[in-house]
Amino acid sequence: MTASIPHLSLRDELFLLGHHDDTGQSHLHRQALALGMAGAVLIDLFLAGRITLDSYAEHPAADWWLRLNSDQPVGDLIADTALAAIRYSRATPTVKAFLRSFADDLYERTRAGLVAAGILRHTARRRLGGLVRADAYLATDTKWAVIARARLRYLAAGREQPDNHTAALAGLVAVLGLADHLYLDDDTATLTAHLKTIAAQHHRPVREITAAVDAAIGDLATATYR
Repeated sequence: MTASIPHLSLRDELFLLGHHDDTGQSHLHRQALALGMAGAVLIDLFLAGRITLDSYAEHPAADWWLRLNSDQPVGDLIADTALAAIRYSRATPTVKAFLRSFADDLYERTRAGLVAAGILRHTARRRLGGLVRADAYLATDTKWAVIARARLRYLAAGREQPDNHTAALAGLVAVLGLADHLYLDDDTATLTAHLKTIAAQHHRPVREITAAVDAAIGDLATATYR
């Protein structure tokens, strides 16, 4: 059973799953990962009862508005910054607008928070005869990424019913294309489809935020290769 095992925020778990445990190398484009983490912040705020999504019609997920249920802090600096950004926005922000703006420096802020928490450590290496300095951020203990992968593994194997947190993580991992880095024996395409099916069984706002992340990553890829 994994129910008693603690977990980090969705944002932090995505960051760790998005990097190689031993080298610290990112598995995908940093901005794509940042968009996923921005979506994770929104999902955590929704699950904490701080926000909801609103629409006057059947708009695409990215065009839904973010509404505050409460601006009471949740005790996480980045999440509380997101609450303030939504509260003091000049116009009611859409999910799409939030993802684009909040993801801007979220990768660096998340990494800094993990370093401050002692989950990551910064190392500097010299390459090419000492001419090139390479910075790396390595896990001080791989247990956090292992715990996150274990939760997803139990879901994929049908050994546990998904809680809201892990179901949301499954959806984000699927749209970010990280299923191949869960170190499971399943075919990646089949595993990704299975994770999406699990995620699709839960709260609609979580599904809408995840769909908006998927669309934002698609826009990023289009802009990158145009």
